Amino acid sequence: MESFEELTDTTDEESTNKPYSENYQLWNLKAKEIFTTKTQSYFMKTKRTKNILTHLAFSLGLGSMWRFPYLCQQNGGGSFILMYLLMLLFFGIPLLYMEVIIGRWLRVDIIQVWKQLVPWLGGVGYTSILVCMLMSLYNSAVLSWSLYYLANSFDHPLPWDYCPLVKNISVTDFSCLQTVPHQYFWYHTTLEASGHIEEGIQNLVLKLSLGVLTIWIFLFIIVIMGLDLSMLLLFFSIILPYIFLLCIFIKCLFLEGAVASLERMITTELSALSSLELWRQAGGHVLYSLGLGMGTIITSSYEAGRDNFVKATFLIVLGNLMTSMLTTSIIFLVLGFWATTSGHTCVQKSVSRLIELISIGVLPKEAKPPDNILLMLPQDYLNWIIHLPRYLQYQVIHHSLSCSIRVQKEKLMEGPGLTFAAFSQAVSLLPHASLWAILFFLALFITGLGTLIKTSENIVLSLQNSTVFVKYPSLAPVVICLGGLLGSLVFSSHAGIYIMSLFDDHLVPLTLVAIVTFQNMALSWIYGAHRFREEMIRDLGHLLRPSFTFLWCYVTLPGLLALLTICILPLHHKETSYIAWNRSMSQEVKQPYPNSALGWVTFLSVFTFLPIPAYLLYQWWFLQDPMTSETVSFQTMTMDSSKPGRWLKHPVRKSTSSSQNKVQETSRFTQSPGRNPERPSFSLTPIASLFSLWSSSLITSKQVSPMFVAVDNNVKLGESTEEKMPNNSTD
Repeated sequence: MESFEELTDTTDEESTNKPYSENYQLWNLKAKEIFTTKTQSYFMKTKRTKNILTHLAFSLGLGSMWRFPYLCQQNGGGSFILMYLLMLLFFGIPLLYMEVIIGRWLRVDIIQVWKQLVPWLGGVGYTSILVCMLMSLYNSAVLSWSLYYLANSFDHPLPWDYCPLVKNISVTDFSCLQTVPHQYFWYHTTLEASGHIEEGIQNLVLKLSLGVLTIWIFLFIIVIMGLDLSMLLLFFSIILPYIFLLCIFIKCLFLEGAVASLERMITTELSALSSLELWRQAGGHVLYSLGLGMGTIITSSYEAGRDNFVKATFLIVLGNLMTSMLTTSIIFLVLGFWATTSGHTCVQKSVSRLIELISIGVLPKEAKPPDNILLMLPQDYLNWIIHLPRYLQYQVIHHSLSCSIRVQKEKLMEGPGLTFAAFSQAVSLLPHASLWAILFFLALFITGLGTLIKTSENIVLSLQNSTVFVKYPSLAPVVICLGGLLGSLVFSSHAGIYIMSLFDDHLVPLTLVAIVTFQNMALSWIYGAHRFREEMIRDLGHLLRPSFTFLWCYVTLPGLLALLTICILPLHHKETSYIAWNRSMSQEVKQPYPNSALGWVTFLSVFTFLPIPAYLLYQWWFLQDPMTSETVSFQTMTMDSSKPGRWLKHPVRKSTSSSQNKVQETSRFTQSPGRNPERPSFSLTPIASLFSLWSSSLITSKQVSPMFVAVDNNVKLGESTEEKMPNNSTD
């Protein structure tokens, strides 16, 4: 074997092996670069996927699983679905795409977004925060209902499967016989509902109040400790609910009256499309279900990465629509089952069951009904039970009756409680009903909790970046959770279900429509749709499709203005009503809202929009000299011509002082190079010139250095945008 010295002396072999060594090092370096690139690409795709799933989980929350089914039942089934699809296509998709791409572009919270785009409309962000607070109040009440159903799911048999009658029952108390047990359990046991909205509002239901307290304490722990429950929420919000919904849907397909109920669900009456109430309900729910106007989409979209925004938007909308339709199908199947097994059919089954129990000796012969009872009305069967001795009444009711003897020619049940009553019935039909009930209501609770966590985090993050809580950021979750707890207690009163219906039916849709109208107007007509397209090309390297800018300017905005008018009209209409529970008749009845209730809606609506004019007056009063701010802004734009041009990054997510917020507001308009002032846009220059801050930003945006103009001219058709512009996205 040759020595080391001999090997070093062989110059020929050294010269021969040197290229191989260099090639090996070069290959090793390239392999590391490829591995690093693939690793970064993997984490970037994982982050984008997680972000899309988070948006999807938020859109699959209470809006799809709780709100859509009862609105569909209340507004005619197929007619509501058709109207919802039209509103989703022409309003939901364009507006959702607008919020997603704005959030990715600016990467700030909902308050800072409109301060940077249109400073004199900076109060829109504060209004969105107030609407999120209102929604969080009654969403916590919905979660308390889920928590109560979850607690009762451990009983066997399930308490909503039978009438909760006792042996010492009064002979005149047969309210459970006139309705299905699930409906009785909802109004009597869960809510302890009063007769109308003005009755029992001073008294709280203890079990619901404890549920609200538990929810806000749990929410406070999650927010204050910053717990990352994203994967748990994604599992319980997407995967597990779909498993339950598919199993329940398959089981309900074999119920009596299933075909007829599905036919009613897809039947559309074209005459119903002229109803303004139908337009109001469908349009309001599109905004509610997608989370538009609340800021959650904008605040969380900055982590989306360099995504296909159109694809992500359609994926979220498709998942929301599929969940809503699947849930609604189950609700209509259960309603068809109730309608088929009620009235005379229920009497036949009860009589057959009584005769069978008498034949095997479970019941005495005195419990046998008359021979001609099947030829009588269902009310005669109830009268026969009433005249029985008390001990026989209990045995007959407990052993035989499991459905309603009332003839249901009208809607059997409607309102916010329809989803809970129908799903409790559907879960009871599955084998091992208690286990299925536990898992289902646990999934429903965590799904709603995910929606509430997302909304609360949006509120807390936005307030922590504001001047109020910037010095004490940990104080924001304390104030929000404590205020949410106190405000939610009103929904746990005996009239809480009616107050919640007032909020959910009138207040929140009205405010959401108004907020989205302001946002759409600010972006498309004031800031300018074409100008916005140019910013996307320069800053994100993403070309907006002209169809979206056309929809923003000429379809969504006029439609939102019309929808806002429709939402305001019911506040002054005397026939505005709500669904109440009549204990004496054991059925739902419609009652008109008192003038005081509609007055509260008007007051809260005005209070919610006070930040918009208040912030406008604040800007006008404390505004500095436009020439001074203009000079400072122009100085921040100057760059050394000896150095190559560089694209400036957007502000970071969080700010730590009020001075940083001011710098961000100024830099948003001064650090956007390459704007072409000669390009026509939809901006309302005469209106915007009335406000000095907006005017100064417009003047500054036109003072672009020659280097920026040269960079802008180099971007030609057919060239790769990513080669001309660096990637400013943070993954």
